[in-house]
Amino acid sequence: MNAEASPLKFKVNRDVLADAVTWATKTLPSRPSAPVLTGILITAEAGGTVRLSVFDYEVSSRVEIAADVVTAGTVLVSGRLLADISKALPNQEVTLEQIDSKVDVTCSSSRFSLMTMPVGEYPALPQVPDASGTVAAGEFQNAVSQVTIATSKDDTLPILTSVRVEIEGEKVTLLATDRYRLAVREFTWNPGRPDVSAVALLRGRTLSDVSKSLGGDVTIGLSSDAGKDLISFTSAGRVTTSLLVEGEYPKVRSLFPDSVPIHAIVETGVLREAVRRVSLVAERNTPLRFEVSDGMLTLHAGTGDDAQASEAVEAVLQGESITVGFNPHYIAEGLAAIESPYVNFSFTQPMKPVIISGQKDLESSADESYRYLLMPTRI
Repeated sequence: MNAEASPLKFKVNRDVLADAVTWATKTLPSRPSAPVLTGILITAEAGGTVRLSVFDYEVSSRVEIAADVVTAGTVLVSGRLLADISKALPNQEVTLEQIDSKVDVTCSSSRFSLMTMPVGEYPALPQVPDASGTVAAGEFQNAVSQVTIATSKDDTLPILTSVRVEIEGEKVTLLATDRYRLAVREFTWNPGRPDVSAVALLRGRTLSDVSKSLGGDVTIGLSSDAGKDLISFTSAGRVTTSLLVEGEYPKVRSLFPDSVPIHAIVETGVLREAVRRVSLVAERNTPLRFEVSDGMLTLHAGTGDDAQASEAVEAVLQGESITVGFNPHYIAEGLAAIESPYVNFSFTQPMKPVIISGQKDLESSADESYRYLLMPTRI
C-alpha cells in the first residue's frame, strides 16, 4: 500500500496535464472491483516532477510530466472526471492544490473541487521489468494492428482474445487467431542481449490500446516477479505494464500448408474497393465468392431472390482455376492489413485455408513477414 496522502500543490500547462491524464485514464476499468480503482494517483515531487498513475491489478499506466511543484505530496481523485475537466479548461496554466479532503483545480476564472479517495487503499504499483529490447513505435504499431484483427471477441475463451508474442534474438513474432483466421507478423528489433528468448500471451485489446499511444522508440520488458508474469512498454515518459494471460496457446502453425500450388496476384487497392462494393449486398453470414481464372478474379455476392452483385478485376493466376467463398468482413479486414501494392492469394483446395500476403510487384515473391490465413466459407 502507499503511504497516506500529504497535501500537494503544483502548477502545470493545461495541454501537458490534459494529454497526460487522458492517456493514463484510458486503462481505467469499466467495471472496477473496488471504488478506488476508478482513481488516478497523483504524486508531486519536490524536484519538479509529477507522476500520474492508474492500476486495476492487471494493467497499469504511469506517466511523468514536468511541473512547478510548490508542495510535494500524493493524492487520489476520480480519473475520468479529472480527464474531462482538464480537457475542458481554458488554455492557460492550471493549479492543482489539495485542501483537506478535496483537490481544487484552478485555471483562469474556472475552479473545480474534486473529492479525494483514500490513498492508503490504493494498490501498490507493479515493478517495471528490466528492458528486454527496443523497437521503433511505427513498426510496432503496424505489426500490432495487422495481428490483433484476428483475436477473438469472445471473452469466454480468454486464450483466443490474446496475442502470442515470441522473441528469439533479433526476431519478434506476433500471432493471433479466433479459429476462423490466423494472423502472423514477424519483425526485427534491438534485443537487450543476442540470446534473448521468451514467449508471452497478452490480451489483444490491451496490446492494441498500448501500441496506438506510443511514439519514438518502444522499450519492452518481460519478467516473472512474485510469481506473476508481467510485460511492460515504455516510450517517451509513458509506461504501461500488464499481467500476461495464463494458459497454453493452440498449436496453429500446422494450419500453414507445406506446399501451395495455386497463386492469384491482384492489385491491393483495386481489390479492396471491389470487395467493399460487392459486399454491400452480402447478407449476414453469407459468403463472398472469389472465382479465379486466367487473367481475372470475379467477385460474387447474393443468390436467388436476394440482391446480387458481381465485379471482375485483373489477376495474375499461377496454377489451376479455383472458386472459394469468404466471410466478407474477414476478407475485408485482411485486405486492409496488407500494405503492399499487390496482394498474393495462395490456394490449395476450395475448402482448405488460404494464405494472404503482400507483394511488392508482379515479378517478386510474396512478402511472408505478414501472413493472414483465412478459413473459406462453404458456398
